[in-house]
Amino acid sequence: MNSVPPLYPILYDDLVRATLREDLGAAGDLTSDAVIPSGQTARTVIAARQDGRIAGLDIAIHAFRTLDPQVRVTVALQDGSDAPAGASLATIDGLARQMLSAERTALNLLGRLCGVATATRSLVRLVEGTGAAIACTRKTTPGLRTLEKYAVRVGGGMNHRFGLDDAVLMKDNHIAAVGSLTDAVARVRASVGHLVKIQVEVDTLEQLAELLQTRADAVLLDNFKPADLREAVKMIAGRMIVEASGGITKDTIRAVAETGVDLISVGALTHSASVLDVGLDFALT
Repeated sequence: MNSVPPLYPILYDDLVRATLREDLGAAGDLTSDAVIPSGQTARTVIAARQDGRIAGLDIAIHAFRTLDPQVRVTVALQDGSDAPAGASLATIDGLARQMLSAERTALNLLGRLCGVATATRSLVRLVEGTGAAIACTRKTTPGLRTLEKYAVRVGGGMNHRFGLDDAVLMKDNHIAAVGSLTDAVARVRASVGHLVKIQVEVDTLEQLAELLQTRADAVLLDNFKPADLREAVKMIAGRMIVEASGGITKDTIRAVAETGVDLISVGALTHSASVLDVGLDFALT
């Protein structure tokens, strides 16, 4: 099991509450309130309908607990576990109305995060033994970045920067705005603090040669073919962190990893991961 420290509830409480409010609207759960007596209790089992890496179980449970603070929860598989289809993840005992009202919010978030973790796990396994790490990008679902990046870690991957404010990533448009890669790096180095890392995206080996004369900390080799990646790694010779990115798929990622790069960033981990099928088995008690 991949053990990643759980997120503090304060990091997802507002999101869970907003999602519940979106679902409940102005009148609440018309269906559950009409057919289930107040005070009726139930037991729900959260179950995996397909194989996958579990991520976000605490967040799903938080949705149930928000509507019924007295729910009793027994967790069978923790985040980071690989669950086979049909496996029970957790059992929840509490008020039936509230349980059904929280169901969709819980499953939407859990299925999404399990999908991201499972997609990450798949790529991590494909590069095992190469020394390359798999990283995500900022191509996240609006409002879910903290949770999706957590799911990447649960899947065995690494996080790239979380936002525009925690690291510098200079792309072609930034360089074009200055007119010179060298001048752009010098300008940003003079502007940011000593703890801020500077990464620069390059498209050619010629740009890389220029970058190696600057005070950048890392390079992003964008859409390089494996042969050029090998040459780039040789040129860099350990002087900066080397990241490959751009159009990398499960069919090509092993070849990329074997070139000696340190990181491979894949936007599809968050922008295109399939939702893992999870469901509830519900019974009145």
